[in-house]
Amino acid sequence: MRIPNHIGVIPDGNRRWAEKNGLPKEKGYSEGLRPGLRFLKLFQEVGVKELTYYGFTVDNTKRPAVQSRAFIQACVDAVKLIANEDVSLLVIGNTESKMFPKDLLPYTTRTDFGKGGIKVNFLVNYGWEWDLGNLLAHENKGKNTKILQSLKSNSISRVDLLLRWGGRRRLSGFLPAQCAYADIYVIDDYWPDFKDEHFYEALKWYDTQDITLGG
Repeated sequence: MRIPNHIGVIPDGNRRWAEKNGLPKEKGYSEGLRPGLRFLKLFQEVGVKELTYYGFTVDNTKRPAVQSRAFIQACVDAVKLIANEDVSLLVIGNTESKMFPKDLLPYTTRTDFGKGGIKVNFLVNYGWEWDLGNLLAHENKGKNTKILQSLKSNSISRVDLLLRWGGRRRLSGFLPAQCAYADIYVIDDYWPDFKDEHFYEALKWYDTQDITLGG
């Protein structure tokens, strides 16, 4: 079976999961910690080289304050859990904004934890316009190599497979440059209801795709 080098994850549906279970919306975010860690273990087992989690976006911070505090804390907790594993970890996002959690500033330079290994990127207070800022300002200058170097996320490789939970069929601004040729697999279940089968079914589907990169 062909294994993607880099898989992106949009862990959507936390608020809808909470409502479905009779809880306030903000209670859904912490329920995503367990599946996030389990997902990392599965990636390590099959040999995926790079994983990018979508934590929260600049636009997400427009939600009610109680929800913002909850998903920010969930991201802090998730990064600290991941740092206990054998990973090469990087948190990337707009650190100049007051919405970026100060607890995560030490992780904004790629660092090996444990024995190192799989690259794990965590997007925190990320915005596609922020990421492409230099590119948008100089869209008519230079060639593709210079364009890619101008990305704030330039250390993150091209995404082969993007997995999205919660049934939505959209990128929601997730690494638009790196996802230019990504295959997108959508799971209708909410992220807190993650099952190992979701991952294995996505890999089987990916293995049937015609990967041409436009050629």
